[in-house]
Amino acid sequence: MRLRKTRSRVVSRWLGTGALAATVPFALVAGTTGGGVVGAAPESGHRSVSGWASGLWMGTATGTTSTTLSSVRSIINASSGTAGTLTGQGVGVALVDTGIAPVPGLPAAQIVNGPDLSFESQSNELRYLDTYGHGTHMAGIIVGNDTATGTKGLAPKAKLTSLKLGTSNGAVDVTQVIAAIDWIVLHRNDDPANPIRVLNLSYGTGGNSAYETDPVQFAVEQAWRAGITVVVAAGNFGNNTAKLTNPATDPHVIAVGSAGSKGTTSTADDTLSTFTNLATDFRGLDLVAPGESIVSLRDQGSNIDEGYATARVGETLFKGSGTSQAAAVTSAAVALLLQNRPTLTPDQVKQVLMDSATPLKVGIGATKGIKQLNLGAALTKPATATYQPYDWSTGGGEIETARGTSHVMRDNVALSGNSTLFGPFHSATWAAYSAVQRSWIGGQWLGMRIAGDGWTGTSFASKTWASATWPGIPWSGASSWVDPDWSGRYWAGRYWAGRYWSGRYWASDDWSTAYWG
Repeated sequence: MRLRKTRSRVVSRWLGTGALAATVPFALVAGTTGGGVVGAAPESGHRSVSGWASGLWMGTATGTTSTTLSSVRSIINASSGTAGTLTGQGVGVALVDTGIAPVPGLPAAQIVNGPDLSFESQSNELRYLDTYGHGTHMAGIIVGNDTATGTKGLAPKAKLTSLKLGTSNGAVDVTQVIAAIDWIVLHRNDDPANPIRVLNLSYGTGGNSAYETDPVQFAVEQAWRAGITVVVAAGNFGNNTAKLTNPATDPHVIAVGSAGSKGTTSTADDTLSTFTNLATDFRGLDLVAPGESIVSLRDQGSNIDEGYATARVGETLFKGSGTSQAAAVTSAAVALLLQNRPTLTPDQVKQVLMDSATPLKVGIGATKGIKQLNLGAALTKPATATYQPYDWSTGGGEIETARGTSHVMRDNVALSGNSTLFGPFHSATWAAYSAVQRSWIGGQWLGMRIAGDGWTGTSFASKTWASATWPGIPWSGASSWVDPDWSGRYWAGRYWAGRYWSGRYWASDDWSTAYWG
């Protein structure tokens, strides 16, 4: 398939130029694409069936030493000169993921909880919290500040809005992801001092339909057209994979692969990570960023923390590899770039980053002409782009095609066909509402109650989007989301006490047979 270019000039309305724009996090249904290698070297071929594009939690599985965030700053040329003074102040970043744990290394003043659209939102003890560990790792890369070790995120003063989608085993449907992105677009300017201008999606669906009709890619395009730079992980299925994962396949967004640093801060020896998707028959990577053995925040007692003890670094840190980590590095860099050059549109951000990136000099990355993020050079690169000459998705494709092999299960019944968790989904109708930012009315999405109607809290630093009780489960016939026969794991206690979860126990859940990578 080839990307079609429009013959006439594409005219877009940028709603967030200057100091304004928006983003969101991962509430995913289990998928077989976009997932990563879990606890095994990438060449082993052992793949997780996951929607989250990060999975080498063993850290050393890639054969590299730990890469600190301080080293990452040096690698992407953000530790000196003007770049070294930037913090992301005044820029909002949306993280669509598995939630965020209230670990000491995440400053409360930099975190806002958007709606929890995960299955765990129906538990008072689990709502908004990261029971898997993926979202906390991403958040640490972007805004972390672990005073115990001196580990600091790349954009520590950015305001991070977390939208929880994934559970402790990663279960999420693509319709939840779409709803989260719609919410971000509508609420991108709720905090005028920190408008959302970056959306991090370390996620991939189980399907890979044509972007011209795909609903997920339509959703990310609506964010892009609203002034939000969308950064998407390319996927961890290896260099021989024919395509990037959806929605990284959309030509408008920034598709990020992973590079290995070989334990140095010099880029001369950096290589394309062997686990990174390297498309051969569609659109390829836009750039790469450090993504091997990245040391970020540890979510103690989470799924990955319990499953991959050898990835722990001391008491508060954890290392992991994947295009997820590379995407988070890039999202943080975009926040720094927009702090310095706030009038850039998403198309200009993408053009500046690609034009200023440093070519890989070793291996297949060099042969393919792939380039690595270079923030210092991007700060002074002229922004000449006004639009990208690609068609826009209509969003009218089948949601089941977007799911592909990714299905959530309840009582052995899969959510499939043109349906959301709560009822029918008509792609063309949804797309028409999404395009004019009317798919959400208060806490209802497409007329279905899935969140509360507004913010709680006395100041924006303490605000949380209200929750709601979900109706029954029409696709499986169940009347309640609370299932005593769950086969997954989650926590009864939601509060962080010192360095340990309080009141934690394992229960079970059969929402999905897939996991975050």
